Amino acid sequence: MTKRAIFVRLEAKSGKENDVAKFLRDGQSLVLQEPATTAWFGIQFGPTTFGIFDAFPDESGRDAHLSGKVAEALMQKASDLLAQPPKIEKADVLADKLPQ
Repeated sequence: MTKRAIFVRLEAKSGKENDVAKFLRDGQSLVLQEPATTAWFGIQFGPTTFGIFDAFPDESGRDAHLSGKVAEALMQKASDLLAQPPKIEKADVLADKLPQ
């Protein structure tokens, strides 16, 4: 069962919206290499507001993701793409419905 999650809110700099969307699309290939990431979504709320939601079976999976390639790439590009630092929130999953 999925027990841990992360939600990251991203606010794109003016003119960088397409770059943030591309970053999220490209990030999918990196996340596919993470066996402990059971769900990952790059999402867009509005013209400049984006997010990442991901889920893990346990704390070690979440920790591995936070120190993985997508997190590293996000931190490297944050000052260029984002109007403010990414807001990373850890959460506990109470229920899920994922393919087995």
